[in-house]
Amino acid sequence: MIISDLHREESDGRTRILAHVEWEACGEPERDLFIETTDPFGASLELNPDLFLIGCLHPAMHRRERRIRIEGRVCPQLLETLESVMALFQAWYGEDYRPLSIEAAGVRQPIVRNGRAHTAVFLSGGVDSLTALRRNHLRYPHDHPNRIRDAFLVHGFDIGGVMERGLKYPVFDRAVDAMSAVATAAGLELIPVYTNIRHLCDEKALWLDKFHGAVLAAVAHAFSTRIDRVEIASTFDFLGLGPWASHPMLDQWYGSCDLQIHHRDVELTRLEKIGIIAEWEVALQNLRVCLQNVPDRLNCGWCEKCVRTMTGLVAAGALASCTAFQEDDVTPELLIGTMPKIGHQGPFYLELVEPLRRQGRDDLARIIEQSAQAPGLVS
Repeated sequence: MIISDLHREESDGRTRILAHVEWEACGEPERDLFIETTDPFGASLELNPDLFLIGCLHPAMHRRERRIRIEGRVCPQLLETLESVMALFQAWYGEDYRPLSIEAAGVRQPIVRNGRAHTAVFLSGGVDSLTALRRNHLRYPHDHPNRIRDAFLVHGFDIGGVMERGLKYPVFDRAVDAMSAVATAAGLELIPVYTNIRHLCDEKALWLDKFHGAVLAAVAHAFSTRIDRVEIASTFDFLGLGPWASHPMLDQWYGSCDLQIHHRDVELTRLEKIGIIAEWEVALQNLRVCLQNVPDRLNCGWCEKCVRTMTGLVAAGALASCTAFQEDDVTPELLIGTMPKIGHQGPFYLELVEPLRRQGRDDLARIIEQSAQAPGLVS
């Protein structure tokens, strides 16, 4: 794989940084990758070769390219830690993910920033990211460098990430509106970001299991003149951890001399996170978990992820007061309808059994217990 023609474009209040990608071994079509944002944040976009190297690494390994050659100087710390990333992937996935060679035009010195850098978070609006923001602000005072001051909301991940489903900009605009309410209450800058890096190899299993954590890191590196630390919310707790694209062992290795990456809250269960959100009114009313991207609602209320989150809110005694869902209860029929569709989410359901009983919802607890005895609930 060859990454070339790194450049910057500005037009109509938007700033975009781009690189051209050519495959050498697999015959996939060439593509221009970009990261884009709107004014006034365009001035913070850095044409940083590190981000394109990170964003291309896993598709190149997946397609069995022998090397990545990038026309740019790369942080020497990143070159070193990406060797650990590739070794870990080979340990997790075997010979299907053999390490490749990285050829850069040279190594670079750390970025010289104008002004003091600070900490950011990725804020999708889900349980994990809202918990990350809340706990950070409860722990770090206003003048601490680790206090989150920026939040990235990314188009090209769950919204606009699957090409056959379309770009769905109105759905993204609705997500921006919801997260703007959270950002205003928390005193943050909400930065909308647009990228097509996922489309470099648009396979669902690659994206979920191996790729999305690297693209989060790539987006953060695009703002490395503005931030020096980014927090990525955990998906799983320690008991549920396995090979996954965003992992406490892995995310830190996408950092550089300029950017520290912190994978946080892995000690918390999903239900504990829901409890934290239930006590933060603006987060509870703007919670966004749905992946269906329906045109008229923040959350569809019937997909597996919606129903799982709603059931957790029932267990926490908070669904009836949550306007982010039009539904104010979970019926047994609704829960049964989604249970066959789950896989690695099994532990998220099992932890709800006893709290549901304490809420007087034996009907829902029994459904989860019965499903736990069927193949596919706990992976």
